[in-house]
Amino acid sequence: MSRGLILRLAGPLQSWGEAAAFPLRDTAAVPTRSALIGMFAAAQGRTREQALDPYPELPGTPSHHDLVFTCRIDRPGTLHRDYQTAGGGRPRNQGLRRADGGYRSQDKSTIVTYRDYLAGAVFTLAVQGPAPLLQHIADTLAEPRFSPYLGRRNCLPDEPLIIHTDIPDPQAALRTAVPLTPAHPPAPGTTHIPITFIHEHPPTPEDMPHRESPSHPCDFTSHTRTHLLRPLWQTTEDLPAALYAGPRPITALTDYILGDTPCP
Repeated sequence: MSRGLILRLAGPLQSWGEAAAFPLRDTAAVPTRSALIGMFAAAQGRTREQALDPYPELPGTPSHHDLVFTCRIDRPGTLHRDYQTAGGGRPRNQGLRRADGGYRSQDKSTIVTYRDYLAGAVFTLAVQGPAPLLQHIADTLAEPRFSPYLGRRNCLPDEPLIIHTDIPDPQAALRTAVPLTPAHPPAPGTTHIPITFIHEHPPTPEDMPHRESPSHPCDFTSHTRTHLLRPLWQTTEDLPAALYAGPRPITALTDYILGDTPCP
């Protein structure tokens, strides 16, 4: 299962809800498993009810449960909280509904909600799993049925989204080859840059999880949506400063994608 995809998740805003409720829509510090699988399913044109179904047309009948993610945090971004309201200023028969089906009174028709975003974040993701499923994901992300977004529909990804569609060891590529886009350039004379990684499997057998994330999807259906806890491991690794992509990352990324930069 070592071969895989490499994706770059970057954009002005990202939001990866982990324990969101309407009054406060939070964001996790990294892309969640649930949101990533949802993005893949949407690109394939699958409904919420179908998102986790196996693929009988693919060899081995794989499903999105077979995927494993490793995230390199190039740039953690800055937390931004957006203040919003819903329901205010409308006529009574167009306002917010009550549980019994009626409408709220005018003095109670406005609901306040706060929505959290990561501004300027960049994540580079290794996706591993059954080869036929990975190829299907790559094909549909390249020509999606529904456009991919970074957690919420108003969070559009920068280009390039796809760095590699099939690479022998994507985790090694994150450490040794894929251009790095930190918030600040390395200081003169620096040989290595400390970079945080988030793993879904322990880097070594004796490692204890850093935390548990309630983002393992069991059901995406709107009224029965459920998730389980999934352990995550965090490491900080010194990557070569030579991976720094420079002030115009698109140039280094394009050269790497086109093969002008060696990869493992």
